[in-house]
Amino acid sequence: MAQPGKLSAKKSKPSYIYSIIGVTLVLILLGVLGLFMINAKNLSEYYKENIELQVILRDNVKEDQALSLRDSLAVMPYVKKIQYVSKEMAAEKFKRENPEENFAVLGFNPLYASIDISLYARYVQPDSLKAIEQQIQARSTVRELYYQKSLVSEVLEIAKKIGIVLLVISALMAIVVLFLIDNTIRLAMYSNRFLIKTMQMVGATRWFIAKPFDRRSIINGGISAILAIACLIALIYFSESALPGLRGMRDYWLTGLLFLGLIVLGIGISLLSTHRSVMKYLKLKLDDLY
Repeated sequence: MAQPGKLSAKKSKPSYIYSIIGVTLVLILLGVLGLFMINAKNLSEYYKENIELQVILRDNVKEDQALSLRDSLAVMPYVKKIQYVSKEMAAEKFKRENPEENFAVLGFNPLYASIDISLYARYVQPDSLKAIEQQIQARSTVRELYYQKSLVSEVLEIAKKIGIVLLVISALMAIVVLFLIDNTIRLAMYSNRFLIKTMQMVGATRWFIAKPFDRRSIINGGISAILAIACLIALIYFSESALPGLRGMRDYWLTGLLFLGLIVLGIGISLLSTHRSVMKYLKLKLDDLY
């Protein structure tokens, strides 16, 4: 038969398991939103960088002049990828895409040589594209510059809408997360209110009482963050195994910042909520704890 003293000791011993689980689940929810935002940003950049500028050369431009132009454009800060396409290469590509068409009846190749350019995402903006277009068309060997302006406008509009939606969701989610973590920890500390008051009644100072709870809250917050990060890493690998295309959009830097943010948030909110709860119960009278 269990002794009453042992039972009361077990009841008074702080229990943190539910607090750790609760904070972990909330951090996972926030981490999933963060990963979604990172991948949405990368997806937007992917589409922007797949918009191609086609620099069409004049018909009398020789290959060495075309290659010289390509090399001079390749060093520009806005160029991510560049390729010279000769008249023959353009004709082969056209035949592959349009097998029913035949240039033989014309007796000549009507296509022009070109230099195809992919830009860095930050330059795919109306003002930047206009400046780049003016700069390239000023070259004497360039006949015209072509790109799908309607596609650029559409991509930018979609990216803008996604950004606004994610900003609103992130703001709401941040409020919800802070509330849930704070509420979870306060509920956990509620079961320890008599232990806190007993320590005060035997003469312990507020700092002496709060110190072990604060130290434990830091440990618990760190454990919750590490568990959440482990779950998010598993989710990332599962998603990439199911959709291999996601692997190419992985951003180690932003993902690392997200994980660091989860650790700081888990520890910070856990410490703040725990300390507030301890101070609250220390200020209450014994009768108010019931």
